[in-house]
Amino acid sequence: MCSETSRFLTQKRSRAWLCDKVESGFGAAGVKVIIMKKTGFIHVLTGNGGGKTTSALGVAMRSVGQGHRVVVVQFMKGRTDIGEVKIQKKLGGDYTVYQFGTKKFVNLKKPSQQDVELANEALGFAREEILEKSPPELLILDEINLAAAIGLIETDKAVEMLRKAPRGVDIYLTGRRAPKAFINIADYVTVVEDKKRVRLVSARRGIDY
Repeated sequence: MCSETSRFLTQKRSRAWLCDKVESGFGAAGVKVIIMKKTGFIHVLTGNGGGKTTSALGVAMRSVGQGHRVVVVQFMKGRTDIGEVKIQKKLGGDYTVYQFGTKKFVNLKKPSQQDVELANEALGFAREEILEKSPPELLILDEINLAAAIGLIETDKAVEMLRKAPRGVDIYLTGRRAPKAFINIADYVTVVEDKKRVRLVSARRGIDY
């Protein structure tokens, strides 16, 4: 069963890392249970609703709590007063955030050359310094979806990096407007939308940042 599943996913993504081995046992009422020993998956969190980065950071907290190492690479972000950056001092070396952006918001219609350079630096760093040299159990590529959507990075280069990602790494891609290529390569896709949202409320410290 494991080999069949791996072959299907290999055809889909060219990333044959789903199963290490299969274990079987018996669950309730004597029903035989087959447990696939998996490695990593690709998760996309996209949509126009709020909470995509927040959701990924919740997974990060859970992962650190289980003794895993977590790396967050933030595209288009450079503010150091945000909670996910400040918490590094309390969580220690199991949780690290690398930022590649300025403290200003990116003009989505006319991004600067600096925005382009920083985004490509982030992609190269994630590939060469993290995935190739020291892969963690969890890698969060924060706002990579939007960075690709507005042309800061080449989507094909990001997809190639994801295909070559080492075994055992779960990768979260966050941000609005996830490119179709990201959707296609992902194992999980979650689209966040606002059913109700209070307007005209400024971002709150400890909740929104």
